[in-house]
Amino acid sequence: MDIAFVAGFGPIGRLDSESHDFWAGAFGIPFHENSPGYFHTEELPGVKAFAIWPLDQAAEATFGTTTWPEHVPVPQAWIEFDVAAPELVAPAVDELRAKGCLILVEAHEEPWGQTTSRTLSPEGLLVGVSYTPWMHEGGASDEDGVTDERADTA
Repeated sequence: MDIAFVAGFGPIGRLDSESHDFWAGAFGIPFHENSPGYFHTEELPGVKAFAIWPLDQAAEATFGTTTWPEHVPVPQAWIEFDVAAPELVAPAVDELRAKGCLILVEAHEEPWGQTTSRTLSPEGLLVGVSYTPWMHEGGASDEDGVTDERADTA
């Protein structure tokens, strides 16, 4: 697997405002609320995206339900690794599977144009292997130059 860069990182938040208050208040991180409870920024130097991803949205994006399955450890954070092209996500998933990783969701294209997959690290991180077009040179963005992220830039 040839990782192009770390696309993003952030905590998995709960439904209250405690995570937002901590990261925005204590650290002064400027967030945009891209969807209810999903606070995101691409304005933090050194990381392409930093976001508080609510657990219910992470569950929806991974399992198709807003409830995290009881048999899967609840992640504390997410990290996403981008590969150089969308067609490289599926082979990366195959490589991870061959190395014994449990794949939570296979490579697929999201409605917003990101190709993504997910596994869980031994430490409990929700790990994505993705291709995020707007983060690559010459990548796609909407007509006013603002990228179309959703809770799944995680």
